[in-house]
Amino acid sequence: MKKSSASKKTASAKGAAAEKAPVEKAAAEKPAAKKTAGKKAAAKKTAPMKRQAPAKKPAVVPKKAAAAVKGVAPAKTVAAKPPRGESRTALVRRARRIDRELAEVYPYAHPELDFENPFQLVVATVLSAQTTDLRVNQTTPALFAKYPTPEDLAAAVPEEVEEILRPTGFFRAKTKSVIGLSKALTEDFGGEVPGRLEDLVKLPGVGRKTAFVVLGNAFGRPGITVDTHFQRLVRRWRWTEETDPDKIEAAVGALFPKSDWTDLSHHVIWHGRRICHARKPACGACPIAPLCPAYGEGETDPGKAKKLLKYEKGGLPGQRLKPPQSYLDAGGKPAPPLGAG
Repeated sequence: MKKSSASKKTASAKGAAAEKAPVEKAAAEKPAAKKTAGKKAAAKKTAPMKRQAPAKKPAVVPKKAAAAVKGVAPAKTVAAKPPRGESRTALVRRARRIDRELAEVYPYAHPELDFENPFQLVVATVLSAQTTDLRVNQTTPALFAKYPTPEDLAAAVPEEVEEILRPTGFFRAKTKSVIGLSKALTEDFGGEVPGRLEDLVKLPGVGRKTAFVVLGNAFGRPGITVDTHFQRLVRRWRWTEETDPDKIEAAVGALFPKSDWTDLSHHVIWHGRRICHARKPACGACPIAPLCPAYGEGETDPGKAKKLLKYEKGGLPGQRLKPPQSYLDAGGKPAPPLGAG
């Protein structure tokens, strides 16, 4: 009986110990688990997180982008580039809207060569190659005073003409061209400038660009003048990717009614000379910034951009010594004569 009672006590003690062991083990493991979990959490906190690239914000035009141009409302905030997949219809609409906007900015746009008749215009246009219209306008008064007609210039002594044309640069080649075209006018066209493209391009020194200047401004026949400014701007505006002048003429001409071609040329060229310059476009002062895919290529700060403006909008005179009255009424100033500054 005693033995049995001792055995029961021993078994009971063993059972209690067995039940206590897991509890003590769990209690011992709990701090360890907490410690491990703490280490893991700390490791998670200190582990370097992968940097996510910041979301790209669409480039926008400042609200005051166009404030520098008198009478032009500030440009609206827009994406700097139109959709890559711009449809033909969207391109035509954008191109025509740009022309309408420019027409409001330059309602007095005109050819910037002084002339009183078709003969003076064709000669002045030939002389404008590789120089400014201003320089030509400062030079032609003396030329036309001495040689007022094609017959007079055809019979001129080359050396005397060269001396007059020296300020325009390449004066020997230009002398040869203007005397040659004067002889052609005298011998083939009775001393009159022809009003047809096919006849004009036969004259020495006259290409399609010169011919369209004469046709559009002396005869009122529509034409697109693809000069360096025109080429630069229509590519910036993504009207065409062509680089050949004849192909540019065809591509841009297809976007507009023929009746708009001459004024379109004036609007684009004026904008290229005054705001959308080759090296430093005044983007922050551009009235068509919301429509321009190339916005941001130039200075976008309105204050700094305003300082880049040229000619009358920058407080300087235009290119003509005798500009149209509409230009003077709009606040434009005539250019100074040769030697006046």
